[in-house]
This record gives sequence, C-alpha cells and structure tokens, in this order.
Amino acid sequence: MAELMEKASSWLSLLPRITTINLLEVAIISILVYEILFWVKNTRAWTVLKGLGVILIFAVFAAVLHLNTILWILEKTTGIAVTALLVVFQPELRKALEQLGSQNIISNILSFDDAKDHRSFDDKTINELVRATFEMAKVKTGALMVIERAASLKEIERTGIEVNGLVSSQLLINIFEHNTPLHDGAVIIRGNRVAAATCYLPLSDNMSISKDLGTRHRAAVGVSEVTDSVTIVVSEETGRVTVAEGGTLKRVTDAEGLRTILAGVKGQVETGSRLKIWKGRLKNERKADE
Repeated sequence: MAELMEKASSWLSLLPRITTINLLEVAIISILVYEILFWVKNTRAWTVLKGLGVILIFAVFAAVLHLNTILWILEKTTGIAVTALLVVFQPELRKALEQLGSQNIISNILSFDDAKDHRSFDDKTINELVRATFEMAKVKTGALMVIERAASLKEIERTGIEVNGLVSSQLLINIFEHNTPLHDGAVIIRGNRVAAATCYLPLSDNMSISKDLGTRHRAAVGVSEVTDSVTIVVSEETGRVTVAEGGTLKRVTDAEGLRTILAGVKGQVETGSRLKIWKGRLKNERKADE
C-alpha cells in the first residue's frame, strides 16, 4: 500500500503546478468561448459553422486515407477561406464590436463629468410618453420612440431632422400623425427632450423574430442590439404596444406596465449620473489638494 501511494505521489509530481493565475485564465477563456458560441448560435455563423464541421470531417478522412492531393488543396485554400469568412461575416462582426463598445466599460471607469447627465428624465416625461403611446395605440397610429441611455445615438440622430423640443404627448402624437412630414421613421428622445425625428434605425437580421412583425419592430430590435437604448413601438396594424431592449421584444398591455418599465430606465440613468458626479467630485478634490 505504501509503495502504491509512493507511485501515485511520483506521478502527481509530474503534473504541472496549478496556480491562481491558471484558474483565472481558465475562467476567462471559458467565458470568452461561451460568449463566442452564444454569438455564433444567434447569427448566420451557426449555419456556416456546421458547414465547416463537415469540411473538417472530410479533411480528417483525407488525412487518414492519405489523399495527398486533396490535403494539398485544403492547405492552399485555408488562407483564402479565412479572408472570405471575414468578408462574409463583416456585418455580424461589426455588430458584435458595437455591442461590446456600447457597454461603456472604459467611460464608466474614467469619466469625470460632474455635470448633470443630459440623458436623465423626470416623471413628467414618463407620463407624457405613456399618455402619447396609448393614445396612438387606440387609433392604431404607428410610432417608434427610442430613448437614449448611456450609449450615444448621435449617429442615428444625424439621419433625421432636428426637433429639440420638450417631450409632450401632443408633440409626439403630431409627429406620428398620418401624412405629416415627420411621421415616417423614429424619434430620438434624450432626457426630457425630443432630439430628432424621421431617424433611420438599423434593421435586425435576427431570424427568430416573428414574421407577423413588420419593419418597425425589426428596426426597434436592431437599435437595441447595437446600443443600450429602450424603444417603444406602437403597431400600425394592431395598435399593440411593445418595448425593445437588449435585442428582445416585450409586449406591454397597459399604461401601468409601460410606466413601470420607464421608471426602471429612469432609475438606471440616474444611478449612472450620480456615479459620474461622485467621480467628478473626487477629481476636483484631488485638484484642490494639489
């Protein structure tokens, strides 16, 4: 028994030593692999990945059977295939990078803006948004209202017409009224103001979105995939109210439900604003000490 334990100990001594750094690396790599697989599963890359799997199995068979000509062809086309994949998946890769950038990790750490965050809004704005949404829903007036949070919507705003007016139910209803100059497209809401109207939003290519939903809902999902914005959608066909956030759609059945969602958004924005003010005060205090 002692001899067996000694042999087991000698075998274990041959294994590499596992440190805390090694465990940290394993955890990081595991998270990255999971996120990549999750991204692949929800894009066109999943279908192509299955095709690549078939090619890989074919290459293994070619190696086992020593089909040297086929192996030579596969070796020479590998570099071209990688470049072709980058070109084919350029939209998906760009969207993934936009989602990563919209997290504002660096800005949350390094931002020292001590001014009041212009993206925060008050309860009056929430009430006006809720009133306008369900007034338009009653008469089946299509609407698309994007509420800006941490990620800037300036690029999307430039595609529309500047409004810069206080949020009110009358203003929003007039904008989306049929056959008016500003009714087509989305409005961008920044804080308590309607920043722009007739804005064009990126369309989502998520194939899981119901075919019963039109371009308006696909645009709402699209902008929520690349930014942290919250979008209120009123269907022109059914009058249904839907909220798009984080690439998903949520049906809202009554005014109280929408008010609860917007109150949550308001709380998140105010929390971020207070954090920036606190960091700005710390910076000012350091300057005063110097």
